[in-house]
Amino acid sequence: MTQHLALIAKTQSLIAAGDIVGAESALVELADAEGDAALMVVLEQLPPKDVLAVIREYDNSKESVVSLLVSPAQFARAVVIEKLYKDLTRTHLRGMVNAVIFREDADPVEFLTAIGDLDGGAEALADYFSDQWSRVEGFARSGSFEPADEYGKMLSQSALLASAYEKPRVQQDEIADKDWMELAWILRYQLPDLFIEMLMVLRAKVSAHQATASEEEDDEEDTEDDGKVETGDTDRGKATPTARESDEESAI
Repeated sequence: MTQHLALIAKTQSLIAAGDIVGAESALVELADAEGDAALMVVLEQLPPKDVLAVIREYDNSKESVVSLLVSPAQFARAVVIEKLYKDLTRTHLRGMVNAVIFREDADPVEFLTAIGDLDGGAEALADYFSDQWSRVEGFARSGSFEPADEYGKMLSQSALLASAYEKPRVQQDEIADKDWMELAWILRYQLPDLFIEMLMVLRAKVSAHQATASEEEDDEEDTEDDGKVETGDTDRGKATPTARESDEESAI
C-alpha cells in the first residue's frame, strides 16, 4: 500500500484540478505496470467522489479500465452521491450505470443489490429512470413497456407486492438492450423489493415535479398583463430586474 500512496495523491490532485483524463491515465499506467489487482487496491483507497469523477466521464467509444474493475461496493458508493453534480438530464448517471452494470463480466444483480443496500440507493435508481417514468409505470402495471395513462390508476404498493412474482410477459432476451428496459426487467423479476422501493421514490419525484410545474404555470397566469410598463415599476426595478445568481453551487 505504501508504494501506491504517491499515485493516490497524484490521482486526487489531478481530479481536483479537473484533469479527469490525466487521472484515468495515471490509473491505467498502474494497471499496465503492476496488473489489475494493484489498480483494484488503489481504487479501494480512493474516496467515492474521486471514483465517481472518473467513471461518470464515460465514453461509449472505448472501455475504461476503471469501469471494468470497479467493485459493486465501490460503484454503489459512487452512484448514490452522483446527484451532487446536479445533472438534471441524468445523462452521466445513465451512461455510467449502463457501462458498469452491463459490462461483460458483471453480474447486474450483484451491482444493483449493492446500490439498493445503501441509503439513497433507491433514489439513485429512480433518478436513472426519471425520463422513462410512464413506461416504467406501465411495466409495473402490466408487465409490458407500453406507456401508462397519465391519469390512469396506479397500482398500490400492496398490489405491486402481490404481483411481484408473476411470470414475465416479456422475456429478458426480448429487451436485452443493456439500457433502461433491461435494467427495469432485472429489477422487477430478480429484485422485486428494490424495484417497488425505487418505483415509490420515482412516483414521489414525478408528483413533486408536476406540482412545481403547476405552481409555475399559475404564477405565470397571475403575472400576465398587457405588456405595458409603468414608469414607477422601472424605478423599483420591476421591469428590468437585476440578474440573480443561482443559489445552487457546484457540489463537486
